[in-house]
Amino acid sequence: MEKSAHKLELLKRIDELEKNQLWHLDVEDDPETYPLMPDDIDYLNKKISNRIKTRFANYCAQSFFEKMIKNNQLIIKEIRGIENFTAVNGGKIVTCNHFSVGDNYAVWRALRDHMGSKMLYKVIREGNYTNPPKPFGLFMRHCNTLPLSSQSSTMKKFLKAVSTLLARGETILIYPEQGMWWNYRKPRPMQDGAFTLAVRNNTPIVPIFITMKDSEVLDNDGFFVQEYILHILPAIYPDNNLTHRDAKEKLKQQNYNAWVKVYEEFYGKKLTYTQSEENI
Repeated sequence: MEKSAHKLELLKRIDELEKNQLWHLDVEDDPETYPLMPDDIDYLNKKISNRIKTRFANYCAQSFFEKMIKNNQLIIKEIRGIENFTAVNGGKIVTCNHFSVGDNYAVWRALRDHMGSKMLYKVIREGNYTNPPKPFGLFMRHCNTLPLSSQSSTMKKFLKAVSTLLARGETILIYPEQGMWWNYRKPRPMQDGAFTLAVRNNTPIVPIFITMKDSEVLDNDGFFVQEYILHILPAIYPDNNLTHRDAKEKLKQQNYNAWVKVYEEFYGKKLTYTQSEENI
């Protein structure tokens, strides 16, 4: 089967972004969007109508992704280290590498039987909420998502909601690399957000790194479907003896180092990046 021109173009873009160390940028062309205002979002589902929509959206999302699993379009091969998640009581932030529209469902599926009555909340970009990509609009708006915003007033509401959720023992998934790089296997340097929230709320982080292997199944784009192995790693905690800034940086480095260790052990090679001459 001939490989998809679109996916081949994505791989070229990933290569260019890696060369220029633009780690957080999206590879896909983001749709136009508009600012998310405070009245546009009910982070804590206080309205009955939004609670109903969330229940319906989660049902639809589960049906959608389970069908993908049944058809070998999404393959979760193994889950390692679930004891590292269950060892942490109360609210926690989970970090994960971001390479697929299905990686958040893989995380949810790995954790769901160990969360009691709690849910997995997902931090998403503003545009994925205000102008979500098809066919995922319902999921992006109502599957326990926490959209960021370019508006400071909305971000105040976001920060308050995050604190409330963590205080009541919920789990929040954040992609610290930010942009999604399709099927990219390496850990990328991270943005500050997840670690700032952890320090701000004195909350542990449970790092998850997903490694991949080619399956024997070809997808519709002519590429092998990836088999996911989820590595759930020991929790890391904010250091209260440090300043906010230093505590954040320490957490970020610990998370990155943990991911790199998994990458190098699993793939059997040292992590290296391709850099353009301008950045050497």
